[in-house]
Amino acid sequence: MSWFADILGPFRGFAVTMRQVGKPRVTIKYPDEKRVKPQRFHGRHVLNRYDDGQEKCIGCELCAGVCPANCIYVRGADNPTDAPVSQGERYGFVYEINLLRCIFCAMCVEACPTQAITMTHLFEMSVDDRDDAIYTKDELLVDRDGTPNHPEPASKLIELDELIAGDGWMRATSPSGKAAYEGVVAWTPSARNGLLPPERGQSASPEVPIEAQEGDNT
Repeated sequence: MSWFADILGPFRGFAVTMRQVGKPRVTIKYPDEKRVKPQRFHGRHVLNRYDDGQEKCIGCELCAGVCPANCIYVRGADNPTDAPVSQGERYGFVYEINLLRCIFCAMCVEACPTQAITMTHLFEMSVDDRDDAIYTKDELLVDRDGTPNHPEPASKLIELDELIAGDGWMRATSPSGKAAYEGVVAWTPSARNGLLPPERGQSASPEVPIEAQEGDNT
């Protein structure tokens, strides 16, 4: 009977195919069509500015210290008194991320005290040369108006919307999940998105009483 099973084998395979003909497609026409990504998607990094154009990075090197892949290199410099670059005593004079080593864990975002580094929704970062995967401050730092930079802006894979979207991780790490801070803005405005609305949904009630918002900060 093995020969009979061999004859029926292809027909059984066609039956599986025919059952899928009338079902909706699960694939998309990438890269012309792209999936909508979650707000806290781990994509390419950017260095942010305040809404007045000053850099948020203060060169503290906490992001480099916490990085488990050792892919971030930061060197700080004293802020010039006549034309300060950042709001701190120092600023990030050198900032590099080796994306070939990065595991996109977002620990650098959580460690940053000034919300200078955040992750966008862009993940298409294939390169022909390994050196091109090392993003310097020129590629990471947004323009004064908040527009992100990319080494290949004419690429079909690059969408500005995916670079602009990405403050979700900054917003996720600021309130630390405490319900008393729901409805309270816990982050600074950025040149990319201005002042984002506060996080919601940490408590069951739709509105948080003022006394809860003004509770202890411990």
